[in-house]
Amino acid sequence: MSQQPKTIHWGIIGLGKIANKFATDLQAVPNCELHAVASRSEEKANTFSKKYNAKVTYTRYEDLAKDPKIDAVYIATPHSFHKAHTILCLNNKKAVLCEKPFAMNSQEVDEMITTAIDNNTLLMEALWTYFLPHYHYAIKALKDKLYGDVLKVEADFGFKPKMDMSSRVLKKELGGGSLLDIGIYPIFAALSTLGNPKSIDANATFFDNGADATCDITFTYNNNIKAYLKSTLLEETATQAIFYCEHGTITLNSRFHEPTTVTLVPNNGKEETIDFDYTTIGYNFETTHFNQLIRDNKTESDIMSFNFSKTLIQTLDTVRHKIGLSY
Repeated sequence: MSQQPKTIHWGIIGLGKIANKFATDLQAVPNCELHAVASRSEEKANTFSKKYNAKVTYTRYEDLAKDPKIDAVYIATPHSFHKAHTILCLNNKKAVLCEKPFAMNSQEVDEMITTAIDNNTLLMEALWTYFLPHYHYAIKALKDKLYGDVLKVEADFGFKPKMDMSSRVLKKELGGGSLLDIGIYPIFAALSTLGNPKSIDANATFFDNGADATCDITFTYNNNIKAYLKSTLLEETATQAIFYCEHGTITLNSRFHEPTTVTLVPNNGKEETIDFDYTTIGYNFETTHFNQLIRDNKTESDIMSFNFSKTLIQTLDTVRHKIGLSY
């Protein structure tokens, strides 16, 4: 008789929009449960706790980090708090799944990883796209050269939020603006498929508060292969990732960073769209992976590795330098 996998008890710090999505999908993951939630707002904590059946509610993040029953903490606070809240939990020997971007810059990410290593405790950046089945399919198709070598990549992400400059998405001090919030996804699409570019060019437009409104980025690789990447908070865009290959195209359809379909178009053949029959929002895939890492006593993911997170934040730092954006 096979042994039942260890139940993983989760805590969530920061109870905004993404935390709601994460908690919804947590209910679809076997052998884990939401043990505790924490918000500075007692009302928000109580409402969230009731909605998702958390056992305990905290109004101090420190109290959640010290709860002995918690195995893993999902950090969904604004970008500028990721480092502090991650280190708080790691120093209390809690495995940490921290929302993307991992932190505000490379220095902060290095501190987080060093703390995880010093505490021999699992840490992973929660870039959920890397764990979605359609994305795995696309990476394998490109690696196997389904249509030969990649010649060009185009990836974009654009939406038009309510123009409230005090909101997390637009507030510069919190890491708001298009680059860190959504530009990370097109950049991720290029890095995870083509690797590090030889050179990076970028330009941006800005809101009056200094946060970037749009960012256009070009990665150049060997053999003049290019990735054209775009993020914008001024308009809705297709939000696709298209890989132009020697003998056809592979398109991750809108919105490519979340559960979607993949369309294959060979140069001399019939178009085919593959549906992956998603039944969840999509956060369950990274959670399932993370839970297994805990059960296997791992301290680092083999998919979303420390090296990849470092490369991602270093690339974001380079783009920020190119467009003259500092926090």
